[in-house]
Amino acid sequence: MVLIVEGKTLELDEHGFLINRDNWSPAVAISLAKNHNIELSEAHWEIIHLLQKFRHDYQLSPAMRPLVNYIKSELGADKGNSMYLLKLFPGSPAKIASLIAGIPKPDNCL
Repeated sequence: MVLIVEGKTLELDEHGFLINRDNWSPAVAISLAKNHNIELSEAHWEIIHLLQKFRHDYQLSPAMRPLVNYIKSELGADKGNSMYLLKLFPGSPAKIASLIAGIPKPDNCL
């Protein structure tokens, strides 16, 4: 699979994640989100940046429960809950948000 962004062809794995995470950019995130029928808002970007911070700090991609707990500790209970994340990233929030953030698929996400 490939994604073409700003004239560059980027390789994706069988799940739609970037093979070379160094290719991530905000424009790439917007394109990846569009593939999931998501138009990125400020609320999406807030979660994307937190995911990237989590990845940087812990060298892993969080599954849903650790993601919720991390967001709750950083942004409060209003945003640190699964219903909020499901509204932003329908289906599998940890997986889809990680994909858009340019980080690897969480280990236990299908």
